[in-house]
Amino acid sequence: MEILVCIKQVPDTAENDIELAKGGRDIDREDMVYSINEWDNYAVEEAIQLRDKVGGSITVVTIGDEEADDVLRRQLAMGADRGLHVCDQALAGSDGLGLATILAAVARQGKYDLILTGAQADDCAGQVGGMLAALLDVPFAALVNQVEVKGQGVLRIGREVAGGDQEISEIDLPCVLSIQTGINQPRYVGIRGIRKVASVEIPQLDAPALGLDPASVGDKAARLKRLDYFVPQGGPGAQMLTGKPDQLAAQLVEILKAKGGLR
Repeated sequence: MEILVCIKQVPDTAENDIELAKGGRDIDREDMVYSINEWDNYAVEEAIQLRDKVGGSITVVTIGDEEADDVLRRQLAMGADRGLHVCDQALAGSDGLGLATILAAVARQGKYDLILTGAQADDCAGQVGGMLAALLDVPFAALVNQVEVKGQGVLRIGREVAGGDQEISEIDLPCVLSIQTGINQPRYVGIRGIRKVASVEIPQLDAPALGLDPASVGDKAARLKRLDYFVPQGGPGAQMLTGKPDQLAAQLVEILKAKGGLR
């Protein structure tokens, strides 16, 4: 099974104090520490487990600047077979459709049975997987938390649906799946593994290499533009209770009575 996994480099919230940049249209990215998007990490692990069961190879692809190379190498150290780095300033500022268009161009250059994305990236729109499937004219399923090879050209998948219920379906290959966190336990990647792939050649692709007109993607072509980032104004603070458990319980009862919650 030939698998393409779309991954993204995002700010590491455990390592950064996120602050707004001047102008309010982005966060301050100076000296930012990045890591792989959490959902994408689960997608790579799922690809590895599928490949190890049925054979094949895994290609990981990312769109980003030179620093995004580090995320690709981490996934190679994790177990992916090949990396592709789409790096072209002309593609910067692409909206969800633009990103899906770029990834579709990458997918068309290979023969992939399965394409995996994370359910969300750092903008939390959750739209690229569905758009990518539409552009490739293949089936799509979102929020997938179970994948099993059912037969030749068919997967059995589980999806998380409203109310915490589980939906089981069959989907034909080729297809696109967006992977939910919790589907597996991503393996640990150590420094030794990263060093082993430090010299691996990762092809870089630009718009011409993908057969894309730069005017069709990037900031100028984006139909969805970010206008502002802001920190909401804080409202009244919470009332903090102190004391022993029985005192806390008595205070809570009095507050609920005063607010009309108890009579």
